[in-house]
Formats: sequence, C-alpha cells, structure tokens
Amino acid sequence: MVLSSEEQEFIKRKHEATLKLRQEFLKQSSNPYRHATGEGGTVFDAGLARFQAMRVSNYEHFKPTGKSFRTGLFAVVLPIALYAWALKAERDGREEKYRTGQVAYKDRQFKFI
Repeated sequence: MVLSSEEQEFIKRKHEATLKLRQEFLKQSSNPYRHATGEGGTVFDAGLARFQAMRVSNYEHFKPTGKSFRTGLFAVVLPIALYAWALKAERDGREEKYRTGQVAYKDRQFKFI
C-alpha cells in the first residue's frame, strides 16, 4: 500500500500531536505538587468528561424510531413472551396428564408426600 506525500504528512502531524498530548499528560499526572494547586491528584480529561456526560444524558436525547422499537421488541418483549408461552404450554400439558390419570401419583415430580 503506497501512501501519497499528503497522507504521509498527515500521519506524521497526527503522530506528533499524539506524542505532544502524551507528554503533557505524563507531565501533569506525575507532578508531585499537583495537590497544592487545589485540583487534586487527577488530570481533568475533557474527552472522558464528555463521554460520561453523554452516558448520563442518553435518555434525555432518546428519540424512538422504528429500529429502536424493533430492537426492544425482539430483544426484550418477544423472548419473554415466548418463554412464558412455552412454560404455560408445558405446565398445561403436565396438568392434563395428571388430571386424566396418565401419570400415577407416585410418579409425579412434585408431590406432598
């Protein structure tokens, strides 16, 4: 894969900016006198703060769409409904066998004695 000179320059500038930010972070995080400035021992990360604010306010900006409806339906409602239907069908079938005498009392799974 051959990169053009513009792409190589862009990658070089991006790498230099990353190194500069990394050096600044290491300088701030390893400052032993940081507590004296009143900022505490951690470095404020604007990107992390934006991410956390986005996670907290996600519900406020939620817009229901057809895709979100389908996702909720197929991921939550449908599995619960299918499981409930399967449980009811299995229990009704077992109860029918008990009531018609096809299963003796001693052979039942759940009994009082």
